[in-house]
This record gives sequence, structure tokens and C-alpha cells, in this order.
Amino acid sequence: MNKSARDREDAQALRELEARPLTLPAGLELEWLGTAGYRMTYEGATLLVDPFLTRVPLSTVVRRRTALPDPASIDRFLPGLGDVSGIVVGHGHWDHALDAPELARRFGCPVYGSRSVRNLMALHGLGDRGVEVEPYRRYELGPFTVTFVPSVHSKIPFGTRIPSPGDTSCESLAALAPMAYGCGQTWGIHIAVAGIEIYHQGSADLIDDAIRHRDVDIFLAGVAGRSVTPDYWHRILTRLRPATVVPMHYDDFLRPLDAPMGFTVDIALAAVPDEIGAVSRAIDVVALPALSPREPDAR
Repeated sequence: MNKSARDREDAQALRELEARPLTLPAGLELEWLGTAGYRMTYEGATLLVDPFLTRVPLSTVVRRRTALPDPASIDRFLPGLGDVSGIVVGHGHWDHALDAPELARRFGCPVYGSRSVRNLMALHGLGDRGVEVEPYRRYELGPFTVTFVPSVHSKIPFGTRIPSPGDTSCESLAALAPMAYGCGQTWGIHIAVAGIEIYHQGSADLIDDAIRHRDVDIFLAGVAGRSVTPDYWHRILTRLRPATVVPMHYDDFLRPLDAPMGFTVDIALAAVPDEIGAVSRAIDVVALPALSPREPDAR
């Protein structure tokens, strides 16, 4: 099957998954920002997870040009959020961390993540807002209780290596080409809010014994790279035992955020429900719709 045919198959699967309901507690909003990014809002407070609104074209990656936050993209898609309790970042790659400094500057909030993410914040002159997290410590961010779980990034391409594995270590913003955003320590992120538990896994690998949470309500599951992680679904689903899986990180993040949905090469989104069903038929699989531009102060 060629890429066009695979994309059509994935697009049809996505429409079917988006049509399935995701039940949330009263007052809790969960919005997919594309890639591994989410906005969660409850009781007037917002938590951002891996927010990535700036889209970096392939030419910038190939030519190793500087990649920095695009204020216009943030204005279009997250123009006003009110009280932002914090931003949490699962690892330091550009498609997860690039926009965190600009969002922290706008909303006056801290950013929680690895040393690599803290280094990125310092490069932007915001070192005092970068928090290098500790494993399993409970961070109370407004109504959200956040715990960081040690994890690892999937080895891509072809299961050979973790891309840009070290910490971000540039000496100037001008040196921040996409591949200069170091992965650093990777975290799974557990979030308790409104009486439910949400688990965010931005990259499809894990440290089996590090996962302590069980019976989570919603598993936000990065699906890129899962094919090169041995027995990925069985290992993580039998630990988290989620009621619902929400796939993410299947979109082509080199395209503008307002462009028609594209899919990462060989993502096979259409296969995800059956892959999960092979582990447990009791798990629901639901997709959230893509983000749309909004008016200021609209959620």
C-alpha cells in the first residue's frame, strides 16, 4: 500500500475514532493541540502539556536553521487562557518543548520538565521559571496534581537510536536548530484532576518497573515509534490498565497547524484499535478533534 492509500485509510479511521464520545467530569475540558500537546482546564485554571503550536517546515530541519516560537501561531490558537497553573513537558525535543518558553512568558507560569527543558528556559532568559522535576514527586498546580514518571524515548528511525539524546546545551538562541533541542530525560506524566487520573506518554517506550499507577481513566498515548518498541502495547497497557486510550502524535507536525490533517510516515493509525484490542477488548479507543483557530479569550 502506498502512502496516499495509507493516509486515506488512516483518515477514515480517525473520523470513526473522533465520532466516539469521551466522557469527562463536569467542568473539565481536554483539548488536543496537535502532536503530543494538550490543554486541560478545570475550575478556571489551565494546565498545558507538551504544547507545540509553532510548526517548523522540513526545510528548516534539513538546512539546520534556527527554530524558535512563532508568536503569530500562538496568537491564533491560544490567544488567551486566563489562569495558567503551569506547563509540563515530557521531553526536550522541539516538537514537545519549543513553545514552552514563549507560553510561560505570556502567561507568567512555570515550566516543569527535565534539565534539558530547564536549559531551554534559561536560553530564553527565563531560567527562574524552569523547574527540573524529581521523579514521583507530587506537584500541586492549581487543581492539578502532577507526577513525573521516569521513561525513555522510542528509538527512531528503525529502532536504532534515540534522536538528539542529550540535553539542550546551546549558548545562544541562534544555535537552536531543530536537532539542537536535546531529548534529555524522558518522563511519563500522571495528572490527577476532577476525581480522575490521566496518564500522558509522549513517546512510545517505557521503563516497565517505573510505572506505578494503575487503573487510570484516560491514557494519552503517543503512537509514533511504537512499532520499534518490543511488545509496547502489552507492556504499558497491562500496567496502566486504562479505561480509555486517546492516541496522539500521529499527525504530520511539519505541516502548518491549520493545514488539512496529514499523517506521520508509516503511522498506521487505522491499526491502533486492533492493536489495543489484542491486549484488552475492555479498553475504549477515542480520538480528539484537531485544534482550530479561536478568538481571544475563547476556550
